[in-house]
Amino acid sequence: MTQPVSIPNGLPTARDAGPFDPPSEISRMRAASPVCPLIFPDGHEGWFVTGYDAVRQLMADTRFSSRQDLGIMHVPYETPGMPAATEPSPQIPGLFIAMDPPDHTRLRRMLTGTFTVRRIKQLEEHIIEIAEQQLAEMAKLTPPVDLVKEFALPVPSLVICEMLGVPYADRETFQVNSAKFLVKDQSLEEKMGAYGAMMGYLAQLVTAKRAEPGDDILSDLARNDELSIEELTGIAFLLLLAGHETTANMLALGTFALLEHPDQLAELRADPELVPDAVEELLRYLSIADIFYRYATEDIELGGETIRKGSTVVVSLLAANHDPQRFDNPDTLDIHRKARGHLSFGHGVHTCLGQQLARIEMRAGFAGLLRRFPTLELAIPADEVKLRTDMNIYGVHELPVTWTQPAS
Repeated sequence: MTQPVSIPNGLPTARDAGPFDPPSEISRMRAASPVCPLIFPDGHEGWFVTGYDAVRQLMADTRFSSRQDLGIMHVPYETPGMPAATEPSPQIPGLFIAMDPPDHTRLRRMLTGTFTVRRIKQLEEHIIEIAEQQLAEMAKLTPPVDLVKEFALPVPSLVICEMLGVPYADRETFQVNSAKFLVKDQSLEEKMGAYGAMMGYLAQLVTAKRAEPGDDILSDLARNDELSIEELTGIAFLLLLAGHETTANMLALGTFALLEHPDQLAELRADPELVPDAVEELLRYLSIADIFYRYATEDIELGGETIRKGSTVVVSLLAANHDPQRFDNPDTLDIHRKARGHLSFGHGVHTCLGQQLARIEMRAGFAGLLRRFPTLELAIPADEVKLRTDMNIYGVHELPVTWTQPAS
């Protein structure tokens, strides 16, 4: 029987193995026991799942619930200012990422048609146009510039605002509050303040769309009388947050990774046909949405261990995507790798709804950036890049870059 591990301050978050690999202690835990007992900071005896096969099996098994109102979801980090949970959290209407079937199925089905491969493919030319316009604006600036502010964040924000019917002029409001909401080490008051501001803004927006629908996703949903304003608001919150935070961080962190692997970068520049495979490999290699939670609704066997009913199970997609049992030399970035089996978009009923949109945004973004800025490089030493180890979605806070401007 595996002995429980005890980590004094919760799971390690420091990127001591470098900015792109899992923390070394998590890699050691995966090698020793892919399904590992874990003592949480509040004393709860739960589990940490890091092996590729075990993570995939768990995410396909709906007995591992995503609902936070069934039981207490314990947090594997010390969070000063955040009181320890003593009871389940109330379910938020519309937030289907925290639901199980059939509630999850009912809401997700309403969106499936919007995010089909065919529908997103129809948007591809416009997404490329948005990326090219943003790159043209960046090219007018005098380097160094912050790639996050000038490119990585605006592109997916523009795309998701257009798709949802959110005024891009309001981006300061939702970008600031969504960033605040994702900070790990903050008080409950701060977190709920940011959440409340976003929900208040979106409730007004969907109410207006129900009164006067336009040609966008939220208007289409608002026409459905089955959905309450509260459910519409929750859906809007999830799509807006996921729709810009994830891709923005992939574009920025992916650029950082390529700049730190000049041989891979040179190959990609020489052969743009490699971009789709490179995007899949960057998704696997970086796994920016890493830690997820499940609640065991009954005793369940997983990886030779018995997960008892009521246990909080913590899943690391980054560790699973770096599992040497599944990927050869997993800590190596290899743009020729066929990484299609990666778990960066999740697995099972909660597989990311917007994955095709994210792929097209990244293909357009990386292809355009490499073509337009052939001499792009970091403007500061790599070890001075500010990593988002303090956030629930990983990436970089800023990425100062420079390039050689053509002689006038």
